[in-house]
Amino acid sequence: MIGYIENAESQNRQYIDAETVFQERRRVRKAAAQLRGGMFWREVSGGRYLIRTSVKGAQTSLGPDSEETREIFRSFTQRKAETSERLASIEKVFDEQRRLNRALRVGRVPRIVTGVLAVLEAAGLQENFTVVGTHSLYAYESACGVRFVPQAMATRDIDLLFDTRKHLAFFSRMKESDASFLGLLKKVDKSFVRLEDQKETARNSQGFEVDVIRRISKDGDPHPVRLSDDEEDMWAVQASTGDRILGAPRFEQMVVATTGEMASMSTMHPMAFVQVKRALANYPHRDPLKRSKDALQADLVEELVQERMPQYLPL
Repeated sequence: MIGYIENAESQNRQYIDAETVFQERRRVRKAAAQLRGGMFWREVSGGRYLIRTSVKGAQTSLGPDSEETREIFRSFTQRKAETSERLASIEKVFDEQRRLNRALRVGRVPRIVTGVLAVLEAAGLQENFTVVGTHSLYAYESACGVRFVPQAMATRDIDLLFDTRKHLAFFSRMKESDASFLGLLKKVDKSFVRLEDQKETARNSQGFEVDVIRRISKDGDPHPVRLSDDEEDMWAVQASTGDRILGAPRFEQMVVATTGEMASMSTMHPMAFVQVKRALANYPHRDPLKRSKDALQADLVEELVQERMPQYLPL
């Protein structure tokens, strides 16, 4: 059974070029983030002191005027200018690659999905979530330059597994940024609302849903888990497959939307995906329609691994 088709050679070449630009943009953006804020000299009681300012306006003295602090100031100013120039340049190239992606029909991921992934990365939360379920297929096919058959891909929701093992760092970052998870989703589409009868789910005006799941509580995991202090925010619901997924290696791949937008997807190891989907397909209380789709997806990903990604086969 061949459950996928080859991309055109021009599409694969463009994907490779776009991925190179995408990774450089990520690197430069990270460097620029480390240089946010500024430095200036302040006269205090007849002395001159170097002051470091944060984005939020906090000020920290780095010490009195000396060769060391002058070198710190010179180095910071130079790196900030160089990084700003490089970021402006790579942003232009990135936009060109986005347009080429769209023109050559490189991507087919829904724009809402790349938007959610991008906003999580911008908030520094990418490591706290793993994409699970049908949307994982986009990462696997992107890595191999193919496209799965349409019947395997149809879905109107994306499942995100919240890593409760990292909850302290997650909640610390959410408090620092005074953000809610639902608020982040609203940056992508302001029509997202939490469902009152399914507080783990947000739905937009087009019927697309974002579901947040977590492993069954263990090892001191907080329970239950609301994703911020905001009383209107989403909750993570327990899933029996969560621990198995968290215990497997992650698989990260750039994915491309139909609009040409790019984002990094952190998802399940492909063979972990196969195992989880096979287990769901054999679960007696699973919806019959979902069981048949689970079995199809497991077969397709296993075939792709055998044919295109043998390095992920069990030893």
